[in-house]
Amino acid sequence: MGNIDIIIILVFTALVFICGMSFSKAGKNMKSFFAAGGALPWWMSGLSLFMSFFSAGTFVVWGSIAYSSGWVAVSVQWTMCIAGIIIGFFLAPKWQKTKALTAAEYIMDRFGKSTQKTYTYLFLIISLFTTGAFLYPVAKIVEVSTGIPISTSVIVLGVLILIYTAVGGLWAVIVTDVLQFIVLTAAVLIVLPLSFDKIGGVGNFIANAPEHFFDFTNSEYTDLFMVAFGLYNLFFIAGNWAYVQRYTSVATPKDAKKVGWLFGALYTISPIIWMLPPMIYRVLNPDLQDLADEGAYLLMCKEVLPVGMLGLMLGGMVFATSSSVNTTLNISAGVLTNDLYKNIFPKTSTTRLMRVAKIATVVLGVLTIIVALLVPYMGGIVEVVLSLGALTGGAMFLPPLWSLFSKHQTGKTILFVTIVSLVINFFFRFFAPDIIDVKLSRAMEMTVGMGGPILLMTLIEIILVKSKNDTSAFDNYEKIRLSKIANATEEESGEDNSGNKRGTRVIGIGVAATGVLIILLSFIAESAKWLVGGMGAAILFLGLFIIKKSK
Repeated sequence: MGNIDIIIILVFTALVFICGMSFSKAGKNMKSFFAAGGALPWWMSGLSLFMSFFSAGTFVVWGSIAYSSGWVAVSVQWTMCIAGIIIGFFLAPKWQKTKALTAAEYIMDRFGKSTQKTYTYLFLIISLFTTGAFLYPVAKIVEVSTGIPISTSVIVLGVLILIYTAVGGLWAVIVTDVLQFIVLTAAVLIVLPLSFDKIGGVGNFIANAPEHFFDFTNSEYTDLFMVAFGLYNLFFIAGNWAYVQRYTSVATPKDAKKVGWLFGALYTISPIIWMLPPMIYRVLNPDLQDLADEGAYLLMCKEVLPVGMLGLMLGGMVFATSSSVNTTLNISAGVLTNDLYKNIFPKTSTTRLMRVAKIATVVLGVLTIIVALLVPYMGGIVEVVLSLGALTGGAMFLPPLWSLFSKHQTGKTILFVTIVSLVINFFFRFFAPDIIDVKLSRAMEMTVGMGGPILLMTLIEIILVKSKNDTSAFDNYEKIRLSKIANATEEESGEDNSGNKRGTRVIGIGVAATGVLIILLSFIAESAKWLVGGMGAAILFLGLFIIKKSK
């Protein structure tokens, strides 16, 4: 990587950091800091959901699978598209109608403080591993590109992310997410045609690809795995507390539906654009071994991108990962502050609550950095991501989701399902191989992780309905929900509109500045000048259009 690429990374880093820090005065209260006022435009929330789910791990984890197994990596990610569409129709509007600031607040309203506390502790522990798993891949990419040690990258990137998340709250998260979406979309659309050109065209790529490289499934990622992983994505995207925030932060149930549909639409085409470059690199260089295939996507980028664009691509990946990290940091700090600290000290002033929120963000950020540094000792990023999903996805997120549609479930029943499922999953993952000599395949691990909670919830629902259990807890929840709707104020609505305009304007300025940067790079590019320049011009005009719309 040359000096120009490094300069571009620093410039883009500064741009994202400034955009995030520009909201330092936006978080005046809990609702503005953790829900951006509660009336985000649906397209902002949808793009942020997409970028929060997407990270450099997309290129490292799925890029590794694409290099080794081919089209299977696309098939795996299409399950996310299906999940997004289902969420848009059924689950996102349900969350918006709860009128809760966080998923933890919904659990407290619906099931009481004791249930909420247990789920909160479980979520916070799991979220540390989730954010660590998101932070590690981008450090891996920086290491492959620049030679900077992975531990140094983890620490520096983690500190940058936690600073602007602690200062700007959800608005900082949303605005930087949208900016990163624009940059990465531009970069990957440039990489793909240049990759095909490098290999000699589509026909040459297909002719020289390994046997079964375009199969939709294989012996490791079977049909059963795809179904189970699809269910995991449905529960995770619909129920993960960080993503629930995207459905509850928009103004209406209709807007919440659009958030899910936009996510699904983006995951229809994006996996193809993302996974083809590492697949092409397999044909170009089939000799990567062990964990070296985790860098396949970036190695393809280094082969084809003109000077400066590699730096922009890397900068986009770096802060795409920050989308995943800062989203979870923001909601985790919200849970600690709004759902634990505030309940313990109910008379705390708004000013003190905001101070606690920012301190919580910093502490969680430091713990995230520590977990990311430990990922290599856990078997590598692919193992961590898929095992974490199988162990916790269904157990943690299905029971609260189920309760959105059932008035019969109680705090005891959903906690029972969560804890029993976690115990079963952890037993088969860590103890069964030694105690009973049973080691589940990846497909079976995912099937048990998703199927167990579904079976338990179904049986309990049937028992509760037949026994005509007491539903007074649900009736009390409905009263709480309706009172929240009645207490919504006109003043909050005015603040929301002002925040939306300001957020849109900052996005427009950031996008336009990125367009100018790409146009400048086209003048020094040794190849693909018109492709780079045309992409830069399109982004510049998009930024100017967004700025005009914000007035």
